[in-house]
Amino acid sequence: MTAIYGMSEDETCRAFVIPALEASGWTSEQIRPQFRINEGRLTPTPKRHAQDDPLIADYVLEYAPDVPVAVVEAKRWRIDANNGVEQARRYAAKLGLSFAYATNGRQIVEIDYSGAAPAIRDVDQFPSPDELWARYLADLQADSDIGRELLKAPYDHTLRNSDNTAKRPRYYQRVAVARTLAAIVRGQKRILLVLATGTGKTMVALQIVAKLNRSGWGEGRKPRVLYLSDRSMLVDDPKDRYFLPVFGPDDVHKISGEPVRGRKIYFALYQALEKGDEEELFRRYQPNYFDLVIVDECHRGSARDNSQWRRVLEHFAPATQIGLTATPINRKDADTLDYFGDPVYTYSLADGIEDGYLAPYRVRRVRLNVDMEGYQTVPGQLDRFGNEIPEGIYGPKDFERVMVILERTEAAAQYVVDYLRSTAEDGKQGKTIVFCENNDHAARMRAALFNAASEEVRSHREYVVRITDADGPHGRAWLDEFRKDDSDEPVIAVTSKLLNTGIDLPAVRNIVLFRRIGSMPEFKQTIGRGTRLCPEIGKGSFDIIDFVEATRLFNDPGFDGPPLRVVRDTADEQGHLLKSQPEAPDGSVADPETVAEPEAEYTQADGGTLDTQRSDAAVDDPDEVDRIRSRGRRYVVNGVQVYKWGERRYQLDTDGRTMRLVTIQQWVHDRVLELDLAPDKLRGRWAVAKTRRELMTILQRADIDAEELPAEFGSPDVDPIDLLLNVAWGLPLVSREERLYRFLHEHRDFLNAFQPQARQVLDEMLLKFAEHGSPQLKPETLAVRPFTDMGSVVELANRFGGAELLHEAIDDLSKRLLEAS
Repeated sequence: MTAIYGMSEDETCRAFVIPALEASGWTSEQIRPQFRINEGRLTPTPKRHAQDDPLIADYVLEYAPDVPVAVVEAKRWRIDANNGVEQARRYAAKLGLSFAYATNGRQIVEIDYSGAAPAIRDVDQFPSPDELWARYLADLQADSDIGRELLKAPYDHTLRNSDNTAKRPRYYQRVAVARTLAAIVRGQKRILLVLATGTGKTMVALQIVAKLNRSGWGEGRKPRVLYLSDRSMLVDDPKDRYFLPVFGPDDVHKISGEPVRGRKIYFALYQALEKGDEEELFRRYQPNYFDLVIVDECHRGSARDNSQWRRVLEHFAPATQIGLTATPINRKDADTLDYFGDPVYTYSLADGIEDGYLAPYRVRRVRLNVDMEGYQTVPGQLDRFGNEIPEGIYGPKDFERVMVILERTEAAAQYVVDYLRSTAEDGKQGKTIVFCENNDHAARMRAALFNAASEEVRSHREYVVRITDADGPHGRAWLDEFRKDDSDEPVIAVTSKLLNTGIDLPAVRNIVLFRRIGSMPEFKQTIGRGTRLCPEIGKGSFDIIDFVEATRLFNDPGFDGPPLRVVRDTADEQGHLLKSQPEAPDGSVADPETVAEPEAEYTQADGGTLDTQRSDAAVDDPDEVDRIRSRGRRYVVNGVQVYKWGERRYQLDTDGRTMRLVTIQQWVHDRVLELDLAPDKLRGRWAVAKTRRELMTILQRADIDAEELPAEFGSPDVDPIDLLLNVAWGLPLVSREERLYRFLHEHRDFLNAFQPQARQVLDEMLLKFAEHGSPQLKPETLAVRPFTDMGSVVELANRFGGAELLHEAIDDLSKRLLEAS
């Protein structure tokens, strides 16, 4: 008995847990040990990112390959089995399972969430595979012949990863597939799946179709599937990268022109289906021709009650219809939930970040002075084209739509270029998307970035490009190059809305928001371009640079929950939108200052290019609204002084949803502690020129310029290292003058040990420290005056007996100076 009580967890499992499972009929193929559920949350740090430990279940019981039905959490013999209940519950919830077990080999605790009365109870033995499978099907309300066949049908593993391993669906993708198939078995005709951008909606769609194709679903034949969207790239990418490799060209077809029959999986743009000289193309297919219709990005045009695209879905009403989106919407004229119903499964951005499948982010909110103060015209003022500008104060709602201030774009461009330079790693700047108000604004931003980055453009001619619907095939060619993780150019892609949805861009490290965003779906889609991980280049996080306060939507409770609220639109006599105000359930109107602009409607030409139709915004002066709107004119001015008004730093809070404003002191405090160095070790590394340079680079990547800290903290006479030690650990501040005084009293023997010519060099080094701080204590300083007046660097090194001894002397001086007390 003593030996049993001393068993480890692994020994307990081999001696008792596995035999108990086998006694209930579970085979070794059905018992999956050390089941890795996720990857572990990524957290941005100065060393790029740190990764938490993944969630690993002791055992997952699978009725069929990749079809889990229960979790088993094991504890060693002498530990109470109830100590594993919370772990088992957590793992089961992740895997979408209603059954979990905690055991120590002598006691089995069952956690059962199925049925009307969930329970935690002791059981004598594990249920058999068939018993648990029946309970699993009953819980999903899919206990029928077709349900059993569909849910245990094998997943398709044809697709390969870059290392040629099989591309297997992740745990949440399997949950989404199972929930969808169960809904189909129950006879549900409209099904909604909500999965955050970057989490693989296309993979989910592929596996659903693969399972349906391998079962008896579909009138005794292989089911016919229609995959719909409103952009060419949202159709071509899943067709070419996912479905063609799995099903082959004989079964996959893109509808264009004439109706084609005899295929299994059809892809189509709404626009193509609506064409036809005598009869629209979609009507040339019988309403019951397709068994399944998949609607990608279903929050877009098809969600509108009066959308012409809705007619396509209504024509194929007999088919089961699955809507895929990251951002369901709920407006008075467009309600995703009203059409498709509540989601059968939701996987949010916060979930993806928590699991380590999506990149966490940092936010930098930058405001320009004209955005804060507004731009006021004077009576009779003309724009640069001679147009008289209506008198008034113009603000952010008007910029680039009614009022164009050329310097505003130039100031933002310079900030972006400076930021990319300061955050470059090994000489490579992070790929960046800049979102502008419209194509014209994007063209001016491209020119401003080109001019600001003359240094980069000399070596990389295509450093910055514009990619919009107006750029046609040339823009598409640059998009193909931009999306490559191993390409050095373009570095910056400037767009308006073309890149805000449906495109995989894993290598993007920076999202720049220079267009107003008024809806949560558009916001989520836009920042979704940065959420994908890219291990090939070490990308584990991304940055958002926000010039327009778009990230205020981070603080919306609906960020990962309910869709948008209802809004009330007010139009003028010409039908132009004047304002949008959110309505409470009782019909009352909320504070107009908090109003978000409604999402743009999308139209698309045959070639798949995208246009946006959105009313111009009004100036802040309400007396000028009608006049400017009726003219539909944009005024262009220059000669305006534009500069950075302020900059705030935000961090993702622990809930994974909201952003927390931090002071510069708090920001530096957190970053210094992330270095994981004790105060004496930090001071020691700072004292040596080489390791100080490394530390300064790490801090710079975390948006901390060490040499600027004295000015930022209002302590210009204190050395950066003392400020770092003070803000991180509260160590007392010592001025540079005081440090020098202490050093001269405590280490005079050190200085006197050098020959007079060498001592002269060190004395000048001390003066450099007194004037400019410890970053000057390095051999490179010898290349400036007054050292150049004493001779070349080689000659100065010879005063010490060579370069190596010179470096040692400077580092020794630095150590003694910074440790003086």
